[in-house]
Amino acid sequence: MTVVSPDARRVWRAARVPVFIALVLVFGCAVVVLASSGGSSGALDPASTARGGAQALAKLLERQGVRLVAVHGYRAAETALTSHGDATLLVADPALVEPGRLAALRDRAGATVVVGPEQQALTALWPGVAVIAETEVGLRSPGCTLAPAVAAGDAVTGGLRYRGPGVLRSCYEGSLVQLPGEVTVLGTGAPLTNGSLAQAGDAALTMRLLGRYPTLVWYVPSPGDAAAGAVRRPLTELLPRSWLFGAIEVVVAAVLFALWRARRLGPVVTEPLPVAVRAAETVEGRARLYRRSRSAGHAAEILRQAALARLLPVLGLGPGAEPASVTAAIRARCGSDAGPLLYGPAPEDEAALVRFANELDRLEREVRGS
Repeated sequence: MTVVSPDARRVWRAARVPVFIALVLVFGCAVVVLASSGGSSGALDPASTARGGAQALAKLLERQGVRLVAVHGYRAAETALTSHGDATLLVADPALVEPGRLAALRDRAGATVVVGPEQQALTALWPGVAVIAETEVGLRSPGCTLAPAVAAGDAVTGGLRYRGPGVLRSCYEGSLVQLPGEVTVLGTGAPLTNGSLAQAGDAALTMRLLGRYPTLVWYVPSPGDAAAGAVRRPLTELLPRSWLFGAIEVVVAAVLFALWRARRLGPVVTEPLPVAVRAAETVEGRARLYRRSRSAGHAAEILRQAALARLLPVLGLGPGAEPASVTAAIRARCGSDAGPLLYGPAPEDEAALVRFANELDRLEREVRGS
């Protein structure tokens, strides 16, 4: 009886095509990412040409005479506000900024526009303002008397909705609010993006909000700006949605490929041995296996069964004889009490096993010789 198992050469022949396909896919994805990274650096980034970027708005502001200073990181934003005096500060992702730092930057700026702040950032900007709901992004009417919103008219807004004390001025169903100190909160960054800027009054609204001062500090926070107490976003929110969908597709494809290539293990293949194997070699081989696994009890049980199989015909008993009948027959034949030896506890180590085998051999000689 032989077991057929694949060797390294057969495994490589079966796996080289899937490995090659996987390498091609990885290389292709790397090429696509590197090729697309030159013109797109992230959501609401003024240098990004992607649909979620904001290069179009940055160009419009520069044409209107607004000096755009794009910074990444809290220290760079602090330095830019200090060196340019009164300026408009745009915070693209306040969830990455520690609330105390966000309030410090607001105090240095002439006007501040914050995109999609959550409750902890809102409390730092103005206590009493709260997030009340999350709505779909869509076309909405101003519904207020705030000058930039009245001039822009309908705009693509939504996202988070806010409410607060009477000093708060709310537009677009609460998705745009103005706080004291020239602080404007937007529930979504959609009006600023390349994909929505040409719709309705988005361009007019965002240019009036960001063009109040000659200089605009466009602050794109980095993960290093988050300190103790900052709102930390999970990795699934930081990754683009297309990456998540791509990962799901890869997992599904891998599972389907595994099911297609899987091989069910069949029964053991039986074949005639090409050479004759002596019984002594088989016994020695099994003995070595028992010794390696330290199965003294199992080996003793095999010796007992073999001794009983030889003794029962001599005693005139059948194969299903009870232990009491066997021990009584042996006692009557040679006077020995064989109960502990044939039916007692098994030996625990090799030395005890050797003594046990010798006792079985002695018992068998006595029964046969009596």
